[in-house]
Amino acid sequence: MPQQEHEVAVLGAPQGSAHMTTTVINMPRDISVPDHVVWSLFNTLFMNFCCLGFIAFAYSVKSRDRKMVGDITGAQAFASTAKFLNVSAMVFTIILTIIFMFAYLIRL
Repeated sequence: MPQQEHEVAVLGAPQGSAHMTTTVINMPRDISVPDHVVWSLFNTLFMNFCCLGFIAFAYSVKSRDRKMVGDITGAQAFASTAKFLNVSAMVFTIILTIIFMFAYLIRL
């Protein structure tokens, strides 16, 4: 018994507050990353200016694959590239169509 008293004296008296441990749980957020596959397919079939629609389709498929794996950052990067390419393909095709319409009307 004297040895136990010695250990208490060396370690010191117990403190008033207990040591608390914390646990951090990383919960996956349900972030919906649009992959733009349907929009890219539409642009590939109908508004494929300089193959931008097809390239957008390839990036949107990559975005969908990254999302399925769980790489949200990679999916967002590919999705933003696909969105930019889709917008570019649509704008260029609409402008080109308007130019061709005006050129046709001027010839009449």
